[in-house]
Amino acid sequence: MPLLFPAQDTLHAIFHPAVPFGCPSLLRMPRAQPEPQAPKRSPLQARPELYTAWSVVDDAKNKANGLSAEATKEFEKASAKAQAKAGHIELYSAKYYAACTFGGLLACGLTHTAVTPLDLVKCRRQVDSKMYTGNFQAWGKIGRAEGLRGIYTGWGPTFFGYSAQGAFKYGGYEFFKKFYADLVGEENAYKYKTSLYLTASASAEFIADLALCPFEAVKVRMQTTIPPFAKGTFDGISQITAKEGFGGLYKGLYPLWGRQIPYTMMKFASFETIVEMIYARLPGQKSDYSKAAQTGVSFTGGYLAGILCAIVSHPADVMVSKLNANRAPGEAFGAATGRIYKDIGFAGLWNGLPVRIVMIGTLTGLQWMIYDYFKIFMGLPTTGGGAPPTERK
Repeated sequence: MPLLFPAQDTLHAIFHPAVPFGCPSLLRMPRAQPEPQAPKRSPLQARPELYTAWSVVDDAKNKANGLSAEATKEFEKASAKAQAKAGHIELYSAKYYAACTFGGLLACGLTHTAVTPLDLVKCRRQVDSKMYTGNFQAWGKIGRAEGLRGIYTGWGPTFFGYSAQGAFKYGGYEFFKKFYADLVGEENAYKYKTSLYLTASASAEFIADLALCPFEAVKVRMQTTIPPFAKGTFDGISQITAKEGFGGLYKGLYPLWGRQIPYTMMKFASFETIVEMIYARLPGQKSDYSKAAQTGVSFTGGYLAGILCAIVSHPADVMVSKLNANRAPGEAFGAATGRIYKDIGFAGLWNGLPVRIVMIGTLTGLQWMIYDYFKIFMGLPTTGGGAPPTERK
C-alpha cells in the first residue's frame, strides 16, 4: 500500500538527517549551506519579523535626531554669519573682551530673570521665616493673591541689574586674568593659577557690584513688601532717590560686596578647577571633544561650583535682604548689621539655604553653558581645562 506511507526521499527531506543513509538521491545532492544566524537580541528587544511597524520610541528618537541635526546646521550657519560680520577675533584683543562682556550679559541677565520666582520666595523667607512653609505653598499663595505676575515680582530690576553685573563680571574676569598673568609671567601664572583665578574674579566682581547695587536695592524692596512698593524698576529708583537720595540705592553695597565677592571667587576658581579635573579624568584632550560635549562639561562644572558658592555666600545674602528691607534711613551700617544679627541670631543667617542651593546651582551651571555657547558662536574656545604652558608651545 504505497499511498499510505511517505517515500524515503520525502522523510529525509523533512527531518534533515546529519548523514542521509539509505537515500541515494540525497547522497548525490550537494549539502545545503547553513543559513546565517540572526544576531542575538536582548529579552526586551522586539522581533522585527513579528513587529514590522516602527515603534513610537524609535520614531521619536529619529525625529529628535533630525531636529538636532537641523538645529546644529542652523546654529553653524548663524555662527558663520556672525563671525563673518564681526571679523576675526584675536584672543585677548578688544574684540575678544567685548565678546566676553556680551556673553556675560546674556548669561547672567537671562538666568537670573528665569529664576525670579525662586528668588522671590527666598527673599521673603529671609525677611520673615514664618511667612511660608515651602516653595509650592508660597507660589500657590502668591498666585491666588496676585496672579502669575505676582510670582515674577521683581523681574525687571533683576534683568537690568544682573545683565549689567554679568557683563562686568565675565568681561572683567577675562581681562584681569590676562592682566595678572602678564604681571607674574606665564610659568608663575600656571603654577599659582588658583590664586590667579581668585584675584581676577575678585577684581571683576568689585566693579560689577557697583553696577548691580541700585537694581538690587529696588529688587529686594519690591520682593519683600506686600504689595510691592513700586510698579517697576525705574519707578522704584525714583521713589528711593526721592526719599533717601542716591545714597539709598547703595546702602546695601558693603554687604553686597560681602556676598558677591566671595561668591564670585568661589564660582570662578572652583569652576576652573572642576573643569580641569573633569578633562584630566577623561580620555584624550579637551580638543578631542565636540563643542556640545565641552558645553556639557561647562554645565556640570558650573552646577557643582554653584553649590559651593551658595554655601559660602548665603549669610551675606540674608544680610543684604534684611538691610535693604529693614535698615532705617541714616542708620549706620555697623549698627544696622548688629541689630539685625541680634534679632535673627546665627541660625537666622541660614534661612532659605536649600532653596538658594537649588537656585544658585542651576543658575551657575546655565550661566557657564550659555557663556561658553556664545563663545563657540563667536568662534572662541570654551573656558577652562587649558594645557600647561609647556604643552602649549
